[in-house]
Amino acid sequence: MTSTAQRLAAIRGDAPPKRHNARTIAALTGNPGCARRAVLDGAGADKPKLAERIGFPARFGQSRFAITRGNAFEAQVKADGGVELLRLVAQRLGVPVPERASWTDLGGADDLPDRHERSRRALTAVGPDPALFDHPLLGLDVAGQRVSLEPDLVAARLGGRFHVVEIKSFPVVDGQADPAKVSAAAVQSAVYVLALRELLVAEGYDEELVSHDVVLVCPRDFTNRPVASLLDVRKQLLVLRRQLDRMARLDDLLAGVPAGFTADPSAEPAALAAALRTVEARYAPECLASCELAYFCRDEARGHTGALGRPVREALGGVGTVADVLALAAGERAPDPGQEEAAALLRAAARLRADALAGDPA
Repeated sequence: MTSTAQRLAAIRGDAPPKRHNARTIAALTGNPGCARRAVLDGAGADKPKLAERIGFPARFGQSRFAITRGNAFEAQVKADGGVELLRLVAQRLGVPVPERASWTDLGGADDLPDRHERSRRALTAVGPDPALFDHPLLGLDVAGQRVSLEPDLVAARLGGRFHVVEIKSFPVVDGQADPAKVSAAAVQSAVYVLALRELLVAEGYDEELVSHDVVLVCPRDFTNRPVASLLDVRKQLLVLRRQLDRMARLDDLLAGVPAGFTADPSAEPAALAAALRTVEARYAPECLASCELAYFCRDEARGHTGALGRPVREALGGVGTVADVLALAAGERAPDPGQEEAAALLRAAARLRADALAGDPA
């Protein structure tokens, strides 16, 4: 075991590293500047247990009802060998609907090496005719771990390229879907696109054979009739690659971590909380939807401008605390170097607020 591997094992308490999946990899891109999350995910620490141990349990996740509904909708869309799905995908891509396409089910078996190999053979041996691959098993390296990934479907040779197809059960009402859910689906789909590109490149294909346009299939309005949309995931791919490259450089990440740092859930809660505070976090309200430690970080960020959101923190030009913001707005202290513009804007905003409050309500 290398010194890096030994240190990672010590950080997580010698437990086996938690395995990533498409959702956790997608969540990495939500806050790429957070050193705390990068270190914990790089070490494979059990963040849900860690959060519970320090008294800030995570409060998000899919309900059983949502999972059951999603599975039922996916089964409906894929019925009859994917005939309806093939029509939806082809029409959304603007290509003629093929009379037929081969259907290959690559899911089911628990033998991961066998499934990986069957998926590799099937995806790389596809001919010129359209083909649909149900639940192929792909792989991606995350912080030295090989992660298994399972997209809902891959459509091959429609419009001459491969397309990842993601099936979600949230509705599209009057042509609009929940932006947050669409954004999450785009990032998760980008994970599959990257994994599929890496597989085909390893077999000598051009990565552009895999389209950056993902086909998202959702229920239309409040029915179970499916509707397809296109998601361009080029931006998500860039962010994902940067974060994975960063996590691959574990030695660089660990260089800024104190020698005694621990994320072992069996340690004393006070010691765990104190250790976590020694590694810088970059809390933002969006973390509440994707990171198990978000409630701890929010409590830690109380009174800091970062707790108000990234736009506020960035607009304030490095003013770190709410107390400093109020003092600058009231002219009670001089701005530090680099804070002059933010201070002038804060004083102007304070004057406008005072004038508005002093005005006649009528």
